[in-house]
Amino acid sequence: MTNDISAAMPKILARGLLSLREQTVMPRLVNGDFSSDAAQKGDTIDVILPSELTASDVTPGVTPADPADTSLDKVQIELDNWKKANFYLTDREMMAVESRENFLPLQASAAVRALANEVNKSIHAKYSGIYGLVGNAGDTPFASDASVATAARKLLLEQKAPKDNRAGILNFDAEAKALDLAAFADVDRAGSSSVRIEGEIGRKYGIDWYSDDHVLTHVTGAEGNPLVKGTTQTGGSLIVDGFTTKPSVGDVFTLAGDGQQYVVSAATDLNGTESTLTVSPEIISAPADNAALTFVSSHVVNLVFNRDAFAFANRPLAQSTQDMGLGSQILSMTDPVTGISLRLEVSRQYKQVVWEFDILWGVELVRPELAVRLAG
Repeated sequence: MTNDISAAMPKILARGLLSLREQTVMPRLVNGDFSSDAAQKGDTIDVILPSELTASDVTPGVTPADPADTSLDKVQIELDNWKKANFYLTDREMMAVESRENFLPLQASAAVRALANEVNKSIHAKYSGIYGLVGNAGDTPFASDASVATAARKLLLEQKAPKDNRAGILNFDAEAKALDLAAFADVDRAGSSSVRIEGEIGRKYGIDWYSDDHVLTHVTGAEGNPLVKGTTQTGGSLIVDGFTTKPSVGDVFTLAGDGQQYVVSAATDLNGTESTLTVSPEIISAPADNAALTFVSSHVVNLVFNRDAFAFANRPLAQSTQDMGLGSQILSMTDPVTGISLRLEVSRQYKQVVWEFDILWGVELVRPELAVRLAG
């Protein structure tokens, strides 16, 4: 039996990785270019962020000019997600793994699907730091035209997001509306018949569109008639009064007289009707005293983003000699296409053998200016 398990493990793990590749939407669309060294839960990875540079005139001389000072920011990704899913295999399924190419037992496929769902949801959950927003809260995008797509494209350009590697993630309602639009479906307008034949939107307006059932809904916490308190407030903090309920992390708002959109990353408990908000991006021009804050209502968070908005780090779990000593057989493998690493452990229990996939990863929104919410 031991020899049979050893022979089956690489096949099941490889087929599990292939299935994981097909079912994880978000990891394929975000930046995952990080080390694949073995790690443990709680380890961190530093992501260096680029700084703004300006071109300057060249003045020939005896000595070269000193380079301009640059300050590179970094964001740490903690490998804080460690999930597992286990299953059992019958003798018949073991024989099928050996004899049938690409066969993946039903329960093994279900285990992979469970892990894929967790990975997708963890990336979606980082939306709360995104301040750019287009569309109308409560209205399904693409209900009548494709204006939200062009609005998202425009806002990304204004926020200096690169034009390449852009993706749009829609829930099923928004995708269904988009598929009904002539701008997306008609061959003479879309330039392809794939929408009608395959039911996939594909690339439109410089954005690769996908659907995902893990798109989240943001519930806005702020209630009342919030007004700025004071006349000299700039930076990342804002004192506001007039709340009846304090804002939630991820609430998006605008200030009267200021076209910039802001997001709440923290809010103190109410002192009467007053709360101090931590906001992003930082406020450059101080708003007037009693300037009104207008909060976006609760909305579905469809996303349009450049891949560098999010950083995804997935590493193979370190193998323990202690586990090997207890009789477990452990094998890790990394998918060369997505970079996703998966571990398979087989252990003997009382009168049965359990197979278990597990995966270790971390994700962070590192450049919120490269992403936009497409409200629904």
